[in-house]
Amino acid sequence: MTEQSITRFPPPRPAVPPAPHPPSPPVGDPVDPAEAYAFLEEFHHENGLAGLEQRRHEVRRQLEATGTYSHTTAELTWGAKVAWRNSARCIGRLYWNSLHIRDRRHVGRADEVAAECFEHLRTTWRGGRIRPTITIFAPDTPAGRRIRIWNEQLVRYAGYEHDDGTRTGDGRNTGITAYARKLGWEGAGTDFDILPLLIETDHEPVRWFPLPRDAVHEVRIEHPELAELDLLGLMWHAIPAISNMCLEIGGVSYGAAPFNGWYMGTEIGARNLVDADRYDVLPQLGALLGLDTSSERTLWRDRALVELNRAVLHSFDRAGATITDHHTESERFLRHVHREEEAGRVCPVDWSWIVPPVSGGLTPVYHRYYDEADLTPAFRLDEPAMRRARGEVPDRL
Repeated sequence: MTEQSITRFPPPRPAVPPAPHPPSPPVGDPVDPAEAYAFLEEFHHENGLAGLEQRRHEVRRQLEATGTYSHTTAELTWGAKVAWRNSARCIGRLYWNSLHIRDRRHVGRADEVAAECFEHLRTTWRGGRIRPTITIFAPDTPAGRRIRIWNEQLVRYAGYEHDDGTRTGDGRNTGITAYARKLGWEGAGTDFDILPLLIETDHEPVRWFPLPRDAVHEVRIEHPELAELDLLGLMWHAIPAISNMCLEIGGVSYGAAPFNGWYMGTEIGARNLVDADRYDVLPQLGALLGLDTSSERTLWRDRALVELNRAVLHSFDRAGATITDHHTESERFLRHVHREEEAGRVCPVDWSWIVPPVSGGLTPVYHRYYDEADLTPAFRLDEPAMRRARGEVPDRL
């Protein structure tokens, strides 16, 4: 880690203690046998494995006895990788088979889940050579065992709304920030306060856990030539670890399964720091660069946007943190599509997500049609997850 990579967070505070009346364990739906058997058939067929009928018999007995079944390590590993392969909105799927699996199905308490999330961030970092990683916690069961991570990502910045209508920090996270404060967490009130993890289990209400110093890596955003951009004091965290999506494998839902790849520069430089409801830095940057902002026809936003994206890539490179650019990743994605077609598989694609938000027409992914399909295994975002990410309290897990 170089001086450009920053590790910062407020002084540690204890996690808020559980409320005196934890919620009653919910009751989930039993696994659909058809989904289980279809997964087993696909797993054995694609991997050239024998023993399908014996495995079907074992799973059938578990389903009849408990309403669910337990994946083998091999099934879990393959299922998680294929869920990434099937993710229509992800441009980085060329590396799906390299996903590192952390099987933590034995973990059930909120404090243990938090500790494993912190270790996830540590192990995927590897001195900046970020490795795609997923940590899979105990699945939902008809008996009620459930775990949920409220945060959209393991590392996110707080957003504060003020009485005068102004905002500090990430506007996307004002709801969950307000809820964390109700639980007892207080940030420093800066633009880049790291939110604690908010974790809920079927036997515990929501608890918050501050992220340890060595689990968070941030990069100061500086331009290779334009010192004016440096005056904005921008930074961003290095590891994009999605944490509020369910992993579905063969009818079994893993409600807590945080996973990460690495950033594409435009995610930070064209969305996170730029969206009007988030950091909205382009007006400030345009003024600092002396651009004519009197009319949209001057294309001042476009000019500022390109320089901000140059700064993001430059800064991550200086910090030694893995990042990719949208031109390179677009070419890699088409290699992935070609490989899938050669293998006789459908490659589902959501065009609106695959085409980059900067210079989309200059990338090869723009100029073609793609297959649309809803395949399993899959990562799925449900409405309760969205409400939790906004800081809204659901009736139950």
